Amino acid sequence: MTHRVLVAAELKNLLEPAQLVDLDITWIAGAEPTPKGDWVAIVPLLSRWVGGTELKNLPQLRIVANCAVGYNNVDVVAAEMRKVLVTNTPGVLTDATADLTWALILATARRLIEGVDLVRSGKWSGWHPEQLLGLELRGRTLGLFGAGRIGQAVGRRAPAFGLRILYTARTPKPEFERETAAVRVDASQLLGESDILSLHVPSSPETKGIINGKALARMKRGAILINTSRGDLVREEALARALELAHLGAAGLDVYTDEPAIHPRLLAAPRTVLLPHIGSATEDTRRKMAAIAVANVQSVLSGKPPLTPVY
Repeated sequence: MTHRVLVAAELKNLLEPAQLVDLDITWIAGAEPTPKGDWVAIVPLLSRWVGGTELKNLPQLRIVANCAVGYNNVDVVAAEMRKVLVTNTPGVLTDATADLTWALILATARRLIEGVDLVRSGKWSGWHPEQLLGLELRGRTLGLFGAGRIGQAVGRRAPAFGLRILYTARTPKPEFERETAAVRVDASQLLGESDILSLHVPSSPETKGIINGKALARMKRGAILINTSRGDLVREEALARALELAHLGAAGLDVYTDEPAIHPRLLAAPRTVLLPHIGSATEDTRRKMAAIAVANVQSVLSGKPPLTPVY
């Protein structure tokens, strides 16, 4: 028996035929609206909204298998009411995202983009003792706003750079503390003591806009803000203002509130490294994400529990 399934067309080259056995696939590009019909599963990207209307238009739907760790593109309450399962792809992108977080930390601390631009401009006149002075990491404090899988992976890379680690979390992380000497603190202390503040919390009503003008003002002068988590954690105009006033030393971002749109003031702000949401962009990781999403579909359609449910 074959099952009709909607799958993001962008995943086509990342999936193997053996993973799609018994599935009647309809590939749907990101720009296409979600169709009406008798599909029993959908594998969307984070950019596709799956809410009440979409669920109503797919009356046979049994599972939304998001190809992402996040699932704020899915109305989970509406899905639960219709007895539609929702899954995500946790775990597999932890190292890739942690590595990219460190790429942003190093790029901002050592002003790499400014250096590249200077060389390519043809205006570089040679070595100078005060040229593009950056932040030396040893002896500084890395603050982790959230210490889930990715936050801890970022923290575990920090001792090699001689960084002190502070973190916030709803519950203590004793193993993480033993491995890294990390210290759990409240948000106020984290903001006030971090030389580098890296965000690692999910988007929720409590966290949206949590890095606003007030929070930025409490950060150390010259501190660096890094966000590879969720774009709507940061008020982009407030961040741009803090950079313009040189209160913050730099910002490295991979996610944005309304991506692919970025606030024009932030685009023009100094000392920024702005990436196009590539935290999990390694071939190995993206293939694993696609495979897990489809494996969730196969499991549910064969009458088994989902592998990675979000509820």
